[in-house]
Amino acid sequence: QVQVVESGGGLVQPGGSLRLSCAASGRSIFSIEVMGWFLQAPGKEREFVAAVWWSGISTFYADSVKGRFTISRDNAKDTVYLQMNSLKPEDTAVYYCAAARTYYSDYTKPSAYSDWGQGTQVTVSS
Repeated sequence: QVQVVESGGGLVQPGGSLRLSCAASGRSIFSIEVMGWFLQAPGKEREFVAAVWWSGISTFYADSVKGRFTISRDNAKDTVYLQMNSLKPEDTAVYYCAAARTYYSDYTKPSAYSDWGQGTQVTVSS
C-alpha cells in the first residue's frame, strides 16, 4: 500500500497563491506510476487538476488551471507539490492527492488511482 497525506490548504483572497504538498510513503511506493491532484466542490464530482509521472519526466494539467497551477515532485522527499497562483473563487474545493500504481490509459480519471489522501480544503474568497 501507499499512504498519501496532503497539507497546505487554507483561505486565500482572489488572485492569491497557495502551495499544496502531498507526501507519499509505504511499502509499495516503488510501484507508483503517477501522482495526481483532484478537486471536489460541494455537490459536484471529483475533477482532475494536474498529474506528474513519478519519474518526474512529464506533467499534465486540466485546461482550467493551465498557466496558473504547477505540479512538481521532490525526489528526495517523495513529495509532490501543487503551486496554485492567480486563484479564483471557482477554485474553492477540497483538493485530493492520489497515487496510481498501475498503468492506465487515462490518468485524468479518478479510477486510475488506487491510493487517496484525506483531502485539504482550499477556499478562495474576499
